[in-house]
Amino acid sequence: MRKGIIGLLAGVCLLSAPVAAQEAEQPTVIRAAVLRVDDPGLPPISRLELPTDDLGFAGARLAIEDNDTTGRFMGQDFEAKEITATPQSFSDEIGRLLSDGIEFIVLLADDPVTLKAADQVGDRAVILNARARGDNLRGADCRFNTIHVAPSHAMMADALAQFLMWKNWTRWFLIEGSHPADGDLAAAFRRSASKFGAKLVEERVYEDTGGARRTDSGHVQVQKQMPVFTQRAPEHDVVLAADEADVFAAYLPYQTWDPRPVAGSAGLVPRSWHPAMEAWGATQFQNRFERLAGRQMREVDYQAWLALRMIGEAATRTQSGDADTLREFMLSDRFEVAGFKGQKLTLRDWDHQLRQPILLTTGLLMASVSPQEQYLHQTSQLDTLGIDRPETECTFQEAT
Repeated sequence: MRKGIIGLLAGVCLLSAPVAAQEAEQPTVIRAAVLRVDDPGLPPISRLELPTDDLGFAGARLAIEDNDTTGRFMGQDFEAKEITATPQSFSDEIGRLLSDGIEFIVLLADDPVTLKAADQVGDRAVILNARARGDNLRGADCRFNTIHVAPSHAMMADALAQFLMWKNWTRWFLIEGSHPADGDLAAAFRRSASKFGAKLVEERVYEDTGGARRTDSGHVQVQKQMPVFTQRAPEHDVVLAADEADVFAAYLPYQTWDPRPVAGSAGLVPRSWHPAMEAWGATQFQNRFERLAGRQMREVDYQAWLALRMIGEAATRTQSGDADTLREFMLSDRFEVAGFKGQKLTLRDWDHQLRQPILLTTGLLMASVSPQEQYLHQTSQLDTLGIDRPETECTFQEAT
């Protein structure tokens, strides 16, 4: 009888020891938020580009799955709240996130909202910009608390310029829209022309006069208007469209006065991601996203995924959940993250921009990937895209 009791007690001890160990070793929870600020403006020109309810969030969900795959072995658990807001309500949402102790905010917003959010957050959180492309955010208006995952206008323009120069299409006819973001992209194209030796033979502005853009007779108007708008341009090799507001560029191909290719915001388009991407393991990545979301991955999805993967990679490498430790590691020369683009992605310390290749795409396929091989750099070939260290206007304002 005594042996039976001792054996029973020993069995209880053996059973309870793992339970006690599990209770003592709770995973480190690394919390983030994905805040999408929707501006209810005009719908896109093509119904194929209508936004989905889960735009950006679907990419974030895949990233959390990927982070947890590694994190469960490291005693780490990743979470990401999904929040939508408007330009009028985003400040209140950020206030609630800060009050809740969220220290990483993946922001999907335009340039003005991104800058306001960075100033509101101060030193209480890290902003991971996963949408805004303005060069001012990486230049004169840079903020130390902001990491730019989305490529800048300068990176996009340089990626396209390198390919056009490789094609020996050196004479560009630039058409820009009348919205501020259009002007920023047009300025990037001008800078790229000067940087790589192209010639802007003429520049024109397409004024947005408002009104319906998707009507039964819309194609009839375009068929008459675009040839007239583009006629009498000097001899050129390519029409370059700067149309971030999505007003006119999609109407340019096959409608210009002279039979010329279109690039920029239509035709041959530089992108951070494309659903046709298959190289460097991207097919498996695309398939996983499509199973999860039931649709193809868009640029915003990719950028949200990449932002959260950066957090996950930093947490794995440092074995820490401390926000300051993770940010410091991401900004160090030891940090790198895989992005299914054929090489490691790292951060520039002078403006906190993520270095990455840019895909040059048509509607169905990738035409090329920049940087082009003939453009070399003393530090990283990726620094041939965008604003390099000697050119930067960024003087970081410390968060307060």
